Amino acid sequence: MAAERGARRLLSTSSFWLYCLLLLGRRAPGAAAARSGSAPQAPGASFRTFTPFYFLVEPVDTLSVRGSSVILNCSAYSEPSPKIEWKKDGTFLNLVSDDRRQLLPDGSLFISNVVHSKHNKPDEGYYQCVATVESLGTIVSRTAKLTVAGLPRFTSQPEPSSVYAGNSAILNCEVNADLVPFVRWEQNRQPLLLDDRVIKLPGGTLVIGNATEGDGGLYRCVVESGGPPKYSDEAELKVLPDPEVTSNLVFLKQPSPLVRVIGQDVVLPCVASGLPTPAIKWMKNEEVLDTESSERLVLLSGGSLEISDVTEDDAGTYFCIADNGNETIEAQAELTVQAQPEFLKQPTNIYAHESMDIIFECEVTGKPTPTVKWVKNGDMVIPSDYFKIVKEHNLQVLGLVKSDEGFYQCFAENDVGNAQAGAQLIILEHAPATTGPLPSAPRDVVASLVSTRFIKLTWRTPASDPHGDNLTYSVFYTKEGIARERVENTSRPGEMQVTVQNLMPATVYIFRVMAQNKHGSGESSAPLRVETQPEVQLPGPAPNIRAYAVSPTSITVMWETPLSGNGEIQNYKLYYMEKGTDKEQDVDVSSHSYTLNGLKKYTEYSFRVVAYNKHGPGVSTQDVAVRTLSDVPSAAPQNLSLEVRNSKSMMIHWQPPAPATQNGQITGYKIRYRKASRKSDVTETLVSGTQLSQLIEGLDRGTEYNFRVAALTINGTGPATDWLSAETFESDLDETRVPEVPSSLHVRPLVTSIVVSWTPPENQNIVVRGYAIGYGIGSPHAQTIKVDYKQRYYTIENLDPSSHYVITLKAFNNVGEGIPLYESAVTRPHTDTSEVDLFVINAPYTPVPDPTPMMPPVGVQASILSHDTVRITWADNSLPKHQKITDSRYYTVRWKTNIPANTKYKNANATTLSYLVTGLKPNTLYEFSVMVTKGRRSSTWSMTAHGTTFELVPTSPPKDVTVVSKEGKPKTIIVNWQPPSEANGKITGYIIYYSTDVNAEIHDWVIEPVVGNRLTHQIQELTLDTPYYFKIQARNSKGMGPMSEAVQFRTPKADSSDKMPNDQASGSGGKGSRLPDLGSDYKPPMSGSNSPHGSPTSPLDSNMLLVIIVSVGVITIVVVVIIAVFCTRRTTSHQKKKRAACKSVNGSHKYKGNSKDVKPPDLWIHHERLELKPIDKSPDPNPIMTDTPIPRNSQDITPVDNSMDSNIHQRRNSYRGHESEDSMSTLAGRRGMRPKMMMPFDSQPPQQSVRNTPSTDTMPASSSQTCCTDHQDPEGATSSSYLASSQEEDSGQSLPTAHVRPSHPLKSFAVPAIPPPGPPTYDPALPSTPLLSQQALNHHIHSVKTASIGTLGRSRPPMPVVVPSAPEVQETTRMLEASESSYEPDELTKEMAHLEGLMKDLNAITTA
Repeated sequence: MAAERGARRLLSTSSFWLYCLLLLGRRAPGAAAARSGSAPQAPGASFRTFTPFYFLVEPVDTLSVRGSSVILNCSAYSEPSPKIEWKKDGTFLNLVSDDRRQLLPDGSLFISNVVHSKHNKPDEGYYQCVATVESLGTIVSRTAKLTVAGLPRFTSQPEPSSVYAGNSAILNCEVNADLVPFVRWEQNRQPLLLDDRVIKLPGGTLVIGNATEGDGGLYRCVVESGGPPKYSDEAELKVLPDPEVTSNLVFLKQPSPLVRVIGQDVVLPCVASGLPTPAIKWMKNEEVLDTESSERLVLLSGGSLEISDVTEDDAGTYFCIADNGNETIEAQAELTVQAQPEFLKQPTNIYAHESMDIIFECEVTGKPTPTVKWVKNGDMVIPSDYFKIVKEHNLQVLGLVKSDEGFYQCFAENDVGNAQAGAQLIILEHAPATTGPLPSAPRDVVASLVSTRFIKLTWRTPASDPHGDNLTYSVFYTKEGIARERVENTSRPGEMQVTVQNLMPATVYIFRVMAQNKHGSGESSAPLRVETQPEVQLPGPAPNIRAYAVSPTSITVMWETPLSGNGEIQNYKLYYMEKGTDKEQDVDVSSHSYTLNGLKKYTEYSFRVVAYNKHGPGVSTQDVAVRTLSDVPSAAPQNLSLEVRNSKSMMIHWQPPAPATQNGQITGYKIRYRKASRKSDVTETLVSGTQLSQLIEGLDRGTEYNFRVAALTINGTGPATDWLSAETFESDLDETRVPEVPSSLHVRPLVTSIVVSWTPPENQNIVVRGYAIGYGIGSPHAQTIKVDYKQRYYTIENLDPSSHYVITLKAFNNVGEGIPLYESAVTRPHTDTSEVDLFVINAPYTPVPDPTPMMPPVGVQASILSHDTVRITWADNSLPKHQKITDSRYYTVRWKTNIPANTKYKNANATTLSYLVTGLKPNTLYEFSVMVTKGRRSSTWSMTAHGTTFELVPTSPPKDVTVVSKEGKPKTIIVNWQPPSEANGKITGYIIYYSTDVNAEIHDWVIEPVVGNRLTHQIQELTLDTPYYFKIQARNSKGMGPMSEAVQFRTPKADSSDKMPNDQASGSGGKGSRLPDLGSDYKPPMSGSNSPHGSPTSPLDSNMLLVIIVSVGVITIVVVVIIAVFCTRRTTSHQKKKRAACKSVNGSHKYKGNSKDVKPPDLWIHHERLELKPIDKSPDPNPIMTDTPIPRNSQDITPVDNSMDSNIHQRRNSYRGHESEDSMSTLAGRRGMRPKMMMPFDSQPPQQSVRNTPSTDTMPASSSQTCCTDHQDPEGATSSSYLASSQEEDSGQSLPTAHVRPSHPLKSFAVPAIPPPGPPTYDPALPSTPLLSQQALNHHIHSVKTASIGTLGRSRPPMPVVVPSAPEVQETTRMLEASESSYEPDELTKEMAHLEGLMKDLNAITTA
């Protein structure tokens, strides 16, 4: 009975521990919910609606005149009211400090006193209105062009003429097109009234029909554009009487080709003269136009045709036919009708969820065909893999993310105008789950079919809903390394497969699946990593590709059919790109040739062709390059300037036309010059294309000359510059002797500088090339500075305060230096802030008659034009109000980089109020200043203007590229480099190319992008003992730079040291497989259960955890009952043998031979030492509490005995877990300082064969604060178990693992056999019994998710664990019978009483 009671108590104790584990197991669903990563939503969240946000009024193209006021209207509607800003030429205007431009309350832009001159046009340009609402987005208006009528300039003027009475006469007056509305005519200096007989053509020409005697007189045209009127030359018109004889029929004015926009009026001029007076009629497309009955067609005086409100049907060829009965003449002209962009379909507002694909539709029409671009929140949308332009104009966004939300606008633009239409995108949160259970993750997600461009996924229903008839599924997928996810939904409930289309060949994709029921979306499956197959059935490259230039703007490309088409070729795609850019364009071609038009003149392009069959694009051809033909330059040379050398010569300087306008190789320049007096002969001189200056000699003294320059190519002469004038000197200067002493010297000392000013020598007939300034403390010879002869001021910097300096000034020329002029000055002390000037005390010469220096230029502005060009403009207060230069003054522009250490300036001369500085460095801050020189007087330098040139693509590759192998990881390499020396802007990233073939096409190299300005990158999973070649190119906001030279690196050979410490032989069928190195950058893609490669596994949910716990508990109870029954059957005849057997089992308990000292087996406690330790008070910072060495691999484990039955083998599996130091148990964190009860592993002698028995506990590997038994093995043998280390050198690189001891909870009742003296053996292929199979990418690894008291409350990666199988009861019985020991009844009673006391102690401990 006592034995039965003891067994019952033992059973109750086991039940207690099982109950504790069950309570912890019930918390597992909470942990699973945390792993799902689903963000809870507050109930009752409001549904978001679209916000009306649009322009009520948009700016329109406006024509203005200088000095007037302009309003560009703009008004936007939104709640709340939007903030309005303005852009000019793409740059935001700062209206806060602008006194001429201001923002009106409704958002319109008001410009008062429009400024416009030949060299300063700050108001003319393209304007856009930008409306912004915080937390909502930004919209941009259409672009409006503000044109300011230029200065009046007549291209043709009226000339004296005569007309027979009754005939028609014309008087020409042509001005620049924007001034035509401001032209009027005067007859005899009185305003001329226009009527049906006297009309003004749109170009300004005056037509007088049916001339009468009163039409005779003096005529002139007047241009009134805000300033003083501009008058043309006067011309006399004589009206002659009819001679009554015939005269030839001629056209005085013929129609010319015209382009008009729908809705405008057009006049086709046609005026004929002859005797008899001709009649005019018009024809179009061989049909006579009825101008009498039509409301839109009117025949004007003289015969011109006016068409009102033109339509597209009015386009065509018009014939003007003049007939006087004796003869007929005709002229023709083409009328082209254009149309502004119009929207046939505007974008509409869209609701969407993350990961969805959407399309904004935008259908436009216009003539010419409009180009379409898309803008999101005011920023241009750049097409990419996820932002695509489809069906010409529609915008497709793939894999939406939250940041895609906002306002999208479709901008349509052609030569006539532009228009915009927009829509709003709202990303909705998924609807909150209703009350009810959500499905768990779908199980066994696999790629059942993997092709080149599609993947078929299948899965099983979630464990929470085995039938799953009402479940729908969503498959989320993305390219590896891309943050955007796309989604594919099943077509009907219960369907458990999806085929994902339109994938890229040989590309790795990450898939996960979520189930939805009526309550909402459930857990996501673990990510599945799948790589598509490489393309094998695609066309090969098109052979014999060739290209040749047809004209300056067109190139023809030809090729042949690919030799390996792999099926019918459907079409070809021709890719072309301008050299020096990174924007490749393409066009679809159905034939074997194509002519590209509209290219830039004399520009090199590269071409390649890709053939398409039903499988997709094939292999690209090699690039072929060809340059378009040259043409005459389309612009004049730049920065023309004149320098008067003497009375007989001038030096003319210029710079080539802008590179984009040269249209070919500049072969020379044509210089034309003449005297400024009218009707003088023009002299022409040719110079070579490399020459940018020319000395013109043989001129007359004291005479003004006009000069102009034009550039030449082999095709001809381009446009010439405007005439530029300068006057030669009256007398020559002498340079046979040194200059005389300067006439005056002034010094103005400051604290650390002295301002020196002077006037030239009194005798100005001697050439002065410059001035030498010497200075020093006590002596003027310490430092010497030379300045230009035009300079009159200089500031000596970096001087010592309160110091006496001696200064000398000498003029010099090519003969030598002249007589010095001395002056001394004392710099001011630090505390002196007075402004008292120190003047010359002893000036040896009287001042020259006009020593006053000129006023320096003002309003210097630097306008950035490109990465290397800045336009400098200024105003000159010494000029008249209209800022017209009428004398021989010139300006000197100097500039340098804004670096304190750089004191070297560059200079250039200009004769206008602007200068184009070229050849600058990209993305560099420069400072500019200007001075003016007139004769022998010069101003000081103006105030400094600053400007930073635009960025340019990097022009040099990254430097110092090195490749090294990562220590301990032969498959991982580290690439290091330095930024390019010519970054030309902020580096935004790098691209690493690597390949095993250095000669492979760059399209075939593997690409590794690096975001930001990092200078190192790891590349993993390379092939061992293989040479690789690496190239790097940098990128900034403008594009990609050149690639670096290829760097070779051979990966090391594999060796045994490369294996991870926890490599294990596991898998099915007894075959070993090694866990691969995941690399230092590996992170599990999703929370939840993951395999070592990040492939999906079936997560161990709470039900499975409960099944395992219950199974272990039941087996434990059954074994306890069986052992207890055996104990009751022992007799007293074998008492001594029983004690001996107990002694051999316990090891640390010795029986003394006295019956009072007899103790039963301790069952669980004594030599196993159940420990109670506070989890936060480990005495060792690295708590690996074992006294035994840690075996590193399977060979280091103590071998088992082979003397027993051949089936009794135990493989000891050891893992070393890698956990970060912060991986504390969440349950322990909740309990604070409560003691943690550990279930330690027993310490068995090393050469003891143990049956495969289930463990009641697992090592809490995820806790860095773990405890182990402190029982010392009395023989110092190696223990067969060890704990996970808390921190390894590569934390997080290996999977966290735990070791489970194959120990039995009632070990004291098992009698081990004595091992024989033979050599130990170990069978590494001994099969194990896994609890759960996990599928990895390349390996089948048997693993199970385990939990301990310290780990059930947190989520962590799976721990591969090998669990031994349970023992056979017959084997245990045989072991017990072999001991031949039994108890007497009284002894058994004492032992059971002692056992009962122990149970009470245990209960007291656990309840505490």
